[in-house]
Amino acid sequence: MNIDDLEWQSRTLGGISPRLVTMLVEQGEVELLVQAASEQGEWFCAQAAARELSRAGEVERALDVLEPFNGAGWNRARWERAEVLLKAGRVQQALDAVRPDEEGLASEWVCHDFAELLAKAGRLDEAIIVLMPHLDREWILSTLVELTESQDRDEQVLELIAPRAQQARSARVEERWCFHPSNAQDLQAQLLERAGRVDEAVRILGADIAAGHFVVQNTLVAYAELLRRHGRLEEMRVLGTGKHAGETLAHYARALEDVGQADEAETVLRRFIAAADYPDRFRWPLIGLLGRQGRIEEAVEVGRPTFDHHDACLFESIIRLLHEAGRPDDALALLDERSAEFVEEHSSWVGSNRIWLLGEAGRHEEALAYAETLPPDMYGLTVSKAWILEEMGRLEEALTLLRADTELRPSEAAELLIRHGRAAEAIAGMPSLAEQHAAGRRRDAAMQADRGPDNPPF
Repeated sequence: MNIDDLEWQSRTLGGISPRLVTMLVEQGEVELLVQAASEQGEWFCAQAAARELSRAGEVERALDVLEPFNGAGWNRARWERAEVLLKAGRVQQALDAVRPDEEGLASEWVCHDFAELLAKAGRLDEAIIVLMPHLDREWILSTLVELTESQDRDEQVLELIAPRAQQARSARVEERWCFHPSNAQDLQAQLLERAGRVDEAVRILGADIAAGHFVVQNTLVAYAELLRRHGRLEEMRVLGTGKHAGETLAHYARALEDVGQADEAETVLRRFIAAADYPDRFRWPLIGLLGRQGRIEEAVEVGRPTFDHHDACLFESIIRLLHEAGRPDDALALLDERSAEFVEEHSSWVGSNRIWLLGEAGRHEEALAYAETLPPDMYGLTVSKAWILEEMGRLEEALTLLRADTELRPSEAAELLIRHGRAAEAIAGMPSLAEQHAAGRRRDAAMQADRGPDNPPF
């Protein structure tokens, strides 16, 4: 077992990827996961196998699966082993296995993982202590709020967040645009809300918004959603139709729809589309509203003015809307209306989507014939053609096509096999981690050679 190969697998989702592993778990192929972990050193298989065995009460087998990875010094296996021990009720053993040293306590990532483990073990006070040195990081502060939900710790957490929320209020006045944690005000309101102090949450966050004392637009969204959850329509109207309409009008319109005022929501959205200097941001919420009402043709017309835009183009969204409405032929007709310039500029996107829509419409032979007109090196073409062949029941042809394309990951063919109940064949046909890692290095070297010495990859 090679740590470099495991790190490559983790970084690139190579080898037997999490997607393949999920498919195997869904088909009950736990023993195949165990085999791939032990014989091929596949980490994602080991991780999933340990979790499934632990869930089934086979604790020692779960630990045995992880042991070679632990022995090789793979840190993620150490944490996975602690989870298995914890689920087995061996709490102290689990915590001691991953308890951070001084260097670990300086790492927000290590402290996050250890705090989560402590919380699962019912040691919430210790978890809070572990997180406290890192509460100036947005995601750690969010973790603190998540871990303490329904744990009778709201007042304690509010005391920790309050000074950071106050600092966030002053950051914009002082033009400290990179202030952290920028989500402190949002989380303060969230805590007040879950503590039953909704009026206080609305008052405090509303005052911050009115005064412009916030750092990021997410705070506007947090306020809009707070108002929406509690039916505060008048406050929402002021917010959604005022100077922050660009960020919040969609939330106001959805709140109106929630209470049966869809006509009013449509009216206000159309008014802003007609009057705004940059109306396209208001088109998508109207398209969503019309789509939920089954008014698909009207939704298409709302999006149509953006179809040739480089920015804020809603064409793909309209295509998806038509597909979800069971109208792939209409989506195809719309795709075929595009100009030659549009098709040239978005050739791969047009090609792959046209094949997909033809397939969804059941026009498989037409899809294959169209695919033959496309450049053979078009991104995604092989996978699209294989999908059409699969839909037609021509599985072996699809497999041959996927296996012949040396630019594809071997997981493409494996997915196809697993979908058709041939999981063992899929795993047996996968190259080893070392082989895939070596192939990845060759691809990287070739790409770097194409770029030249003066163009580094990053």
